[in-house]
Amino acid sequence: MERESMEFDVLIVGAGPAGLSTACRLAQLAQEKEQDLQICVIEKGSEVGAHILSGAVFEPTALNELFPDWKERGAPLNTPVTGDDIYMLSDGEKGKKLPNFMVPKTFHNDGNYIVSMGNVCRWLAEQAEAMGVEIFPGFAAAHVIYGDDGAVAGVITGDMGVSETGEPKDSYMPGMELRAKYTVFAEGCRGHLGKELIQKFDLDKDATAQHYAIGFKEIWDVPAEQHQPGLVVHTTGWPVNDNGTGGGYLYHAENGQVFVGLIIDLNYTNPHLNPFAEFQRYKTHPEILKYLKGGKRVSYGARAIAKGGFYSLPKMTMPGALLVGCNAGTLNFAKIKGNHTAMKSGMLAAESIAAALFANHAHTELTDYTERFKSSWVYDELYRSRNFGPVIHKWGMWLGGAYNTLDQNWFGGKLPFTIKDERADHEGMELADQAKSIDYPKPDGVITFDRNSSVYLSNTNHEEDQPCHLQLSDASIPIAVNLAKYDEPAQRYCPAGVYEVVSTDDGEKRFQINAQNCIHCKTCDIKDPSQNIRWVTPEGTGGPNYPNM
Repeated sequence: MERESMEFDVLIVGAGPAGLSTACRLAQLAQEKEQDLQICVIEKGSEVGAHILSGAVFEPTALNELFPDWKERGAPLNTPVTGDDIYMLSDGEKGKKLPNFMVPKTFHNDGNYIVSMGNVCRWLAEQAEAMGVEIFPGFAAAHVIYGDDGAVAGVITGDMGVSETGEPKDSYMPGMELRAKYTVFAEGCRGHLGKELIQKFDLDKDATAQHYAIGFKEIWDVPAEQHQPGLVVHTTGWPVNDNGTGGGYLYHAENGQVFVGLIIDLNYTNPHLNPFAEFQRYKTHPEILKYLKGGKRVSYGARAIAKGGFYSLPKMTMPGALLVGCNAGTLNFAKIKGNHTAMKSGMLAAESIAAALFANHAHTELTDYTERFKSSWVYDELYRSRNFGPVIHKWGMWLGGAYNTLDQNWFGGKLPFTIKDERADHEGMELADQAKSIDYPKPDGVITFDRNSSVYLSNTNHEEDQPCHLQLSDASIPIAVNLAKYDEPAQRYCPAGVYEVVSTDDGEKRFQINAQNCIHCKTCDIKDPSQNIRWVTPEGTGGPNYPNM
């Protein structure tokens, strides 16, 4: 097919904190050297920030390096953390506040800010554009371009105006070839092109399986007397302590709002577990309800989180390209934070790319990036937290938590042990008839809600007549295998009600995919026990449109 083609010095896929920090640092280096670099950022969301979802308590370490004058530039860091509470929750009882000596110091948030990362990314995009970076939202990177020598040479954006049956519609517009001397893949957690590159170049051969969680978030307008700007609340225990591991959060942000959410590790084994329903239950706990009662929910979203940490890091370089940020799994789960590490990984990538371009190199493998990364505070931070997730997976919240507190608070993350979790999150699912059933209460429409009304608040929209972006390797597996063995857990693990098992008129069971509901969380790509679902990009601009997440 004949496609239009554009060429750049650097192409960045994804306008999140990693991609935009890469672009900003590249532009800064070009200005310092008085060089002209053509830098392009493409973003599949309808605008920068539309697909960004993060808690978020933001650690400004990387931002301080990238823009030391960020306050004068008007960065939207308006709510410094003023309080830092951690509670152990049990069913129906008042939460027990944990004393500081029982809490890993990585959970402490002095000097951090409660932010909307969507708004931080919008601000970063403004800084990048002011330095000449071209940013194109609404363009989804669908395919990788490989050169004759096998090096990455760019991407092809998705075709627009293709019908569900694959036929061109009147609105058909073929995707463009975007070629570059270097391409940076900053797609976020479980990026579908990043996944392809990891497999093609065997980048994870020396790493353990990546591990994931699903993170939920709602924004609430709450009564003034219940609002304490800057208060950070983290919880452990109920509701997921019997069926998995995870934890909750409630952050008092600006403008009378609180951000409330629950993170559930995706290595859970009970197929009856419904992460969305667990989150709704979480809000009914007295320690959380006291802040939400009388308030109004104004936004909802969910997103997978790459939390494998140090041992799960793949090689990040290949000829012509780099993986950065959560596409490579740089999040530090010991802090429940990944924005600062994502930004720094992008800044390091910019320095490697700039050095190569200024030396007139193109499409080479930037092996010096590995050395830059190993010499950085990101590497040190991830190394010190290397056992944090594995001990929770292997020993549970109590014993694992005790080890982590000892390791972090008394030994600075340097206890001489190597503890790895080699099992992928989709493995180990119990058979449905042997697993404990879970009875979830019906939503009350006041504090707890159903999935359809929640997806409505995410402003999710897709062109209905397009090829399904949730692809099944074998269409028979959901009913013949997953339903028979596991009561098809996709009905429950999807936070947007995309997957249903419906009965036909003749009594047969059919697997239905409501792709229009998809909020691009990637949980299905991760958790399907048969690894039968592959998430690929829909038409550009499709998906959620988060205004303030």
